Amino acid sequence: MDQSKRYTNLELREEDLIRDGKHILVAYTMRPRNGIAYLAAAAHFAAESSTGTNVDVFTTDDFTRGIDAIVYHADEASEDLRIAFPLELFDRNMTDGRFMLVSFLTLVVGNNQGMSDIEYARMVDFYVPERVIQMFDGPAKGIADFWRILGRPVADGGYIVGAIVKPKLGLRPEPFAEAAYQFWLGGDFIKNDEPQGNQLFAPIRTTLPLVYDALKRAEDETGEAKLFSMNITADDHYEMCARADFALETFGPDADKLAFLVDGFVGGPGMVTTARRQYPNQFLHYHRAGHGAVTSPKSKRGYSAFVLAKMSRLQGVSGIHVGTMGHGKMEGGDEDRLSAFMIERDECQGPIYYQKWHGMKPTAPIISGGMNAIRLPAFLTALGHGNVINTAGGGCYGHLDSPAAGARSLRQAYECWKAGADLLQWAQEYQELARAFESFPGDADRLYPGWRRKLL
Repeated sequence: MDQSKRYTNLELREEDLIRDGKHILVAYTMRPRNGIAYLAAAAHFAAESSTGTNVDVFTTDDFTRGIDAIVYHADEASEDLRIAFPLELFDRNMTDGRFMLVSFLTLVVGNNQGMSDIEYARMVDFYVPERVIQMFDGPAKGIADFWRILGRPVADGGYIVGAIVKPKLGLRPEPFAEAAYQFWLGGDFIKNDEPQGNQLFAPIRTTLPLVYDALKRAEDETGEAKLFSMNITADDHYEMCARADFALETFGPDADKLAFLVDGFVGGPGMVTTARRQYPNQFLHYHRAGHGAVTSPKSKRGYSAFVLAKMSRLQGVSGIHVGTMGHGKMEGGDEDRLSAFMIERDECQGPIYYQKWHGMKPTAPIISGGMNAIRLPAFLTALGHGNVINTAGGGCYGHLDSPAAGARSLRQAYECWKAGADLLQWAQEYQELARAFESFPGDADRLYPGWRRKLL
């Protein structure tokens, strides 16, 4: 059934929709099945995403038609489909009237992902008006809070050297805490990796007090504040809160140095929002484990990593992993840079829409996945600034001398980049950085051919 007369209006202008502020706008890359007219498929897509189905139903009235999702732009050649969703469509909290990300996702990537007349559809961007931003939580804490703890300026406080304890699984409580201590002698921030939790060989009640003791010993030895991000991910929100509450009790007067990590993609929006609302005084660390199943550039369904990052800011995430723009071990490119800009700036041009955040606190880019001191300067050049948290597990624990030396080499690489100097020249003055070349010779050969003649 062709529903294009009801669910399309190509005379609507995007700038008018944005000015009026009564719709959430969503852009897709969409292709219909062979033999299906583009506009008819687009209209059916909008219908299934809002008030309609594949047949006319007698219960439809004038009010229902007034809140239809409307296709306002459809370009078959570029597969560019854009739909305006009236705000009335979205489910709201009974308790406080706020918007819910689960409702947003249910509508914009719900049934439409499995429609028989659609070859594929992938959400590439969305726009939310000011009223919607007001009705999402937004971040409570951010990187500025970490900079303050570390004794830095709260604006442009710079690079935070972080790591993931490696190996990611298999360490008992004492070796795990010792690994954290050895890193903290040179670095700032340790995070649990995404599968680390309450394994039988490393129960939280045994491990975490040892980690806190390691943090305090490292602070005493270095005279510097240290930070820890603990994984509280769980199926059951009572279990998640039990982990968080135990951590807060353990850290006591140093609870502000404790972040809570959630595996936000596999755990879902409910887990993220529960953590945000139950623990607004903690830095909320969003790990994207599993997101590539949907967001990979190879996928033509679902949504992009950019969309995931943008949604995380609405939810109130303090920091989210955004990739290394191809400078690490994971897929990535310019979209990683755009994701970082969108979540940290008060306004930014996305792939389709120019988004203003109207004062909502920023979400910090967390850079992870194969980074080390040799790779870091090129990444920072591509990003254009160093106000990030970088968690380099192999880049620290793979350093030939120690995790602390690995951390120092990363900081030295950052200082070199900030000074606009040559990394190979800089390494001749800094031992840890020089040893990073020996620790990661494959990267050194690729990025700095001939380095051995100057350093060895």
